[in-house]
Amino acid sequence: MKRKSIDFQPIGFVANSVKVTLPPDQIKAVPSKIILEPTLVPGLEGLSPGQRIMIVFHFHLSETNYDLQQHPKHDYSRPKRGVFALRTPQRPNAIGITTVDLVKIKGNILHVHNLDAIDGTPVLDIKPA
Repeated sequence: MKRKSIDFQPIGFVANSVKVTLPPDQIKAVPSKIILEPTLVPGLEGLSPGQRIMIVFHFHLSETNYDLQQHPKHDYSRPKRGVFALRTPQRPNAIGITTVDLVKIKGNILHVHNLDAIDGTPVLDIKPA
Protein backbone atom coordinates (compact mmCIF):
# COMPACT_ATOMS: atom_id res chain seq x y z
CA MET A 1 0.00 0.00 0.00
CA LYS A 2 1.49 3.29 -1.06
CA ARG A 3 0.74 6.19 1.25
CA LYS A 4 0.07 9.53 -0.36
CA SER A 5 -0.12 12.90 1.26
CA ILE A 6 -3.45 14.44 2.20
CA ASP A 7 -3.77 18.16 2.90
CA PHE A 8 -6.31 19.63 5.31
CA GLN A 9 -7.02 23.27 5.99
CA PRO A 10 -8.14 24.25 9.51
CA ILE A 11 -11.73 25.44 9.82
CA GLY A 12 -10.83 27.25 13.02
CA PHE A 13 -8.68 27.22 16.12
CA VAL A 14 -9.00 26.47 19.83
CA ALA A 15 -8.81 29.37 22.26
CA ASN A 16 -8.26 28.68 25.96
CA SER A 17 -5.81 29.40 28.77
CA VAL A 18 -3.75 26.22 28.28
CA LYS A 19 -0.50 27.20 26.55
CA VAL A 20 1.53 24.00 27.11
CA THR A 21 0.71 20.32 26.92
CA LEU A 22 -0.81 18.92 30.10
CA PRO A 23 -2.57 15.67 30.98
CA PRO A 24 -5.91 15.50 29.10
CA ASP A 25 -8.02 15.65 32.28
CA GLN A 26 -6.40 18.96 33.27
CA ILE A 27 -6.98 20.44 29.82
CA LYS A 28 -10.63 19.26 29.77
CA ALA A 29 -11.30 21.13 33.03
CA VAL A 30 -10.64 24.48 31.32
CA PRO A 31 -13.45 26.22 29.39
CA SER A 32 -12.57 26.53 25.72
CA LYS A 33 -13.74 28.32 22.62
CA ILE A 34 -13.56 27.20 19.04
CA ILE A 35 -13.07 30.20 16.80
CA LEU A 36 -14.51 29.15 13.45
CA GLU A 37 -13.66 30.80 10.14
CA PRO A 38 -16.48 33.36 9.72
CA THR A 39 -17.38 32.13 6.22
CA LEU A 40 -18.27 28.72 7.72
CA VAL A 41 -20.91 30.01 10.18
CA PRO A 42 -23.83 28.78 8.00
CA GLY A 43 -22.46 25.25 8.59
CA LEU A 44 -23.41 25.58 12.28
CA GLU A 45 -27.14 25.60 11.46
CA GLY A 46 -28.81 22.79 13.39
CA LEU A 47 -26.36 22.79 16.30
CA SER A 48 -27.69 23.97 19.65
CA PRO A 49 -26.40 24.55 23.18
CA GLY A 50 -26.61 21.46 25.39
CA GLN A 51 -25.71 19.20 22.50
CA ARG A 52 -22.61 16.99 22.45
CA ILE A 53 -20.41 17.39 19.39
CA MET A 54 -17.18 15.81 18.19
CA ILE A 55 -14.19 17.99 17.48
CA VAL A 56 -11.55 16.72 15.07
CA PHE A 57 -8.24 18.51 15.50
CA HIS A 58 -4.55 18.38 14.66
CA PHE A 59 -1.98 17.72 17.41
CA HIS A 60 0.13 20.57 16.03
CA LEU A 61 2.81 20.33 18.74
CA SER A 62 3.12 16.54 18.61
CA GLU A 63 6.51 15.11 17.79
CA THR A 64 6.78 13.49 14.38
CA ASN A 65 8.79 10.62 15.87
CA TYR A 66 6.65 8.00 17.53
CA ASP A 67 6.76 4.35 18.55
CA LEU A 68 4.08 1.94 17.40
CA GLN A 69 4.04 0.57 20.94
CA GLN A 70 4.02 2.95 23.91
CA HIS A 71 3.47 2.89 27.64
CA PRO A 72 -0.03 4.30 28.35
CA LYS A 73 0.24 7.93 29.52
CA HIS A 74 4.06 7.48 29.63
CA ASP A 75 3.61 5.36 32.76
CA TYR A 76 6.55 2.95 32.48
CA SER A 77 5.07 0.69 35.18
CA ARG A 78 2.31 -0.22 32.70
CA PRO A 79 2.97 -2.58 29.79
CA LYS A 80 3.30 -1.15 26.30
CA ARG A 81 0.26 -1.10 24.04
CA GLY A 82 -0.16 -0.44 20.35
CA VAL A 83 -0.56 3.20 19.35
CA PHE A 84 -4.02 2.45 17.89
CA ALA A 85 -5.18 1.26 21.33
CA LEU A 86 -4.14 4.57 22.92
CA ARG A 87 -5.24 8.20 22.76
CA THR A 88 -1.64 9.43 22.53
CA PRO A 89 -0.81 12.39 20.27
CA GLN A 90 2.35 10.56 19.14
CA ARG A 91 0.86 8.57 16.25
CA PRO A 92 1.23 8.12 12.47
CA ASN A 93 -1.22 10.96 11.81
CA ALA A 94 -1.38 13.53 14.57
CA ILE A 95 -5.18 13.72 14.58
CA GLY A 96 -7.24 14.03 17.73
CA ILE A 97 -10.97 13.49 18.20
CA THR A 98 -12.89 14.36 21.33
CA THR A 99 -16.53 14.74 22.30
CA VAL A 100 -17.40 18.03 23.99
CA ASP A 101 -20.42 19.74 25.50
CA LEU A 102 -21.59 22.68 23.41
CA VAL A 103 -22.38 25.46 25.87
CA LYS A 104 -23.06 28.45 23.62
CA ILE A 105 -22.76 29.62 20.02
CA LYS A 106 -22.15 33.29 19.42
CA GLY A 107 -21.50 34.11 15.78
CA ASN A 108 -18.40 32.18 14.76
CA ILE A 109 -17.44 31.25 18.35
CA LEU A 110 -18.44 27.97 19.97
CA HIS A 111 -18.08 27.81 23.75
CA VAL A 112 -17.40 24.23 24.83
CA HIS A 113 -16.49 22.12 27.88
CA ASN A 114 -14.39 18.93 28.03
CA LEU A 115 -12.10 19.77 25.10
CA ASP A 116 -8.63 18.25 25.51
CA ALA A 117 -6.85 20.54 23.06
CA ILE A 118 -4.58 23.45 23.93
CA ASP A 119 -4.70 27.08 22.83
CA GLY A 120 -3.98 27.52 19.14
CA THR A 121 -4.81 23.93 18.16
CA PRO A 122 -6.09 23.79 14.56
CA VAL A 123 -9.63 22.43 14.30
CA LEU A 124 -10.21 20.27 11.22
CA ASP A 125 -13.90 19.39 11.54
CA ILE A 126 -16.98 19.41 13.77
CA LYS A 127 -19.49 16.55 13.77
CA PRO A 128 -22.59 15.66 15.80
CA ALA A 129 -21.85 13.08 18.52
